[in-house]
Amino acid sequence: MYRSEQLLFQNGKPVPIIIRNYESKDFDELIDIQAECFPPPFPSELWWNKEQLMNHVSLFPDGALCIEIDGKVVSSLTGVCVQFNPAHANHTWAEMTDDGYISNHDPNGNTLYIVDISVRPAYRSFGLGKIMMQSMYHVVIEKGLERLLGGGRMPGYRKYATTLTANEYVDHVINGKIHDPVISFLLRCGRKPIAVVENYLEDEESLNYGVLMEWRNPFK
Repeated sequence: MYRSEQLLFQNGKPVPIIIRNYESKDFDELIDIQAECFPPPFPSELWWNKEQLMNHVSLFPDGALCIEIDGKVVSSLTGVCVQFNPAHANHTWAEMTDDGYISNHDPNGNTLYIVDISVRPAYRSFGLGKIMMQSMYHVVIEKGLERLLGGGRMPGYRKYATTLTANEYVDHVINGKIHDPVISFLLRCGRKPIAVVENYLEDEESLNYGVLMEWRNPFK
């Protein structure tokens, strides 16, 4: 089981955090985090349910991480092992994650696929998302996988859709001309865009687009 205790500094004050695998005792808090992170118009039926969470902790507990501060779970990151061929990149979130149930988990897969990352809004200035992502990179290395991969939302794209294609929008974000809250965050985490896919996830802000972003295992 993964467990790491660290100190963050918020406004110069040390804040102890615990990064660990989440468990069944955390399910109610994890669902609350989803509701805080993805309010309407994001479909509430896409928030976690307890059957999905039970699959996460039983099928691939190494891919189920959370951060705890003062006894409260404030963020989570979920992954699944899959076989991925970059030459055939098109897929949907539902296909790659089995609608979040991860019953397609492949212990012999070559890729750790990010199912979800969520941080309570009140804690987003702490840099917890990047800490969780780096912890998941450790899992990729430990298991000898080729990459970490996931489809990032493009929540800023709707404002630019009349003047930019989805690929042009991503290029503008990479070049620093536009800030996108998700893509820019993933770039700061060391992830690299490899493809833009249509109808990736039902998401009005992204016009259902997603951008696949990977982190390659430097030891493979």
